[in-house]
Amino acid sequence: MLTSIPLIDLAGNLDPTQPVARDAAARLHDALSTIGFAYIGGHTVRRSTRDAAFAASRDFHASPLERKQSLAINAAHRGYMGMATSTIVTSSVAKVTKPNMSESLMLMHELPPDDPGLLAGLPMQGPNQWPDWLPGFRSAMTQYVSEVDALGRYIVRLIAMSLGLEATALDHYFDHPTTFLRALHYPPQPPVDDDQMGSAPHTDYGIITLLAQDDSGGLQVRPRGGDWIEAPPIPDTYVLNVGDMLARWTNDRFVSTPHRVINRSGGDRYSLPYFLDPSMDALIECLPTCTDAKHPPRHEPVTYGQYLMERLDKNYAYRKAPATTV
Repeated sequence: MLTSIPLIDLAGNLDPTQPVARDAAARLHDALSTIGFAYIGGHTVRRSTRDAAFAASRDFHASPLERKQSLAINAAHRGYMGMATSTIVTSSVAKVTKPNMSESLMLMHELPPDDPGLLAGLPMQGPNQWPDWLPGFRSAMTQYVSEVDALGRYIVRLIAMSLGLEATALDHYFDHPTTFLRALHYPPQPPVDDDQMGSAPHTDYGIITLLAQDDSGGLQVRPRGGDWIEAPPIPDTYVLNVGDMLARWTNDRFVSTPHRVINRSGGDRYSLPYFLDPSMDALIECLPTCTDAKHPPRHEPVTYGQYLMERLDKNYAYRKAPATTV
């Protein structure tokens, strides 16, 4: 039984042909097939880029509430989500009745004005909403997304290698990716309410999540068959975890592990999870190297978008009201 999350050092490499990549892929396979989480060190996201993104997030959350609410989340799932507006009713690991004590600004993949999906009004295709009262916010977040996305795509290649596939075998699923950068703020929580959480126990929906967290702590992970363990901040690392779609893709070889946030630091907590997922119409079915006569596919094929929309519609308060125009 694992009681801690392994750390994988990428040695500053994003080239899957380098010998260091083969070792990283093997270690990644071990981590994701046992606990479903790993710390990623030796990555290529510059500290200055990450610091600038955190500073931008803090500036946004320090803005007057009416300004933040002017960017209220739209039907394309982009914008500001106020405190206690999401309740994870689809959680498979807990009966969740209280909303998460957090607020966030959701930024997704950018689209040009002539994007066919945007023009057709397809789900999750729309404009981001930027706080134009904060000079430099957009450039800081755009640079951050560029660097963390490159890291995420390299990790997808390591995953492919770890499953006996060519490094680039899964790349085409991300030609038109669905990505989320969530600038999260958790206020201090009272120590007496064990049912109130910053983020209730849940699993992520998609392929991989790369989490940058500040030094407040509060993230907890529940390994398969075990109890909750801490995932404390380790300087200059990311917390990587498996989402539901990657678990389905690998026939449950990789584990989509429950996790939660309880902010007992006595201060504010900030985090920047980046979710790298495939195109909305990508069909997720068991990968050929993850099934054989003794291990038939355990899940029916499903499109990523179908799975995603079902969960968003149930978990977010704004989706229970008439949709706003995009």
